[in-house]
Amino acid sequence: MKLEKKDLLYLVAFIVAILMINPVLQVVSGTSTPLAVVRGTSMLPLLREGDIVFLIHKDPEEIKVGDVIVYRSLRGHLIIHRVIEIIRVGGELEFVTKGDNNPRDDSFLFEFPPGRGVTFDRIVGVVWEPKDMILKIPYIGVITLIVKG
Repeated sequence: MKLEKKDLLYLVAFIVAILMINPVLQVVSGTSTPLAVVRGTSMLPLLREGDIVFLIHKDPEEIKVGDVIVYRSLRGHLIIHRVIEIIRVGGELEFVTKGDNNPRDDSFLFEFPPGRGVTFDRIVGVVWEPKDMILKIPYIGVITLIVKG
């Protein structure tokens, strides 16, 4: 399938529109990162590489098992995985996460020690699920993945 010049212009206009509404999305979502692009295959079949998801802020007590969260890895990049368990450590909530397509929780990625979880201060946002369905824009984020390398 070959993209026509007109289709490419529409695509570029759509991406520019998304970027321009980013400040509005920040206010509405309550997070400084209202959009995230899926990278990798750890959330298949739900999320595919290049999907764009919308994030919202939730307080720690509002996050529940089954929510898909975006958190900052110890190396600084964003990880989009599902909360599979919530534990209390020293009075604070920690969130054990796992990619739907991964065999084990994220402790095997050395993102938290076994028996622990992601601390709330590392959570960027929770993937928005109106009516229990993840709102996503399929594949459009591939462009940003190509540009970022």
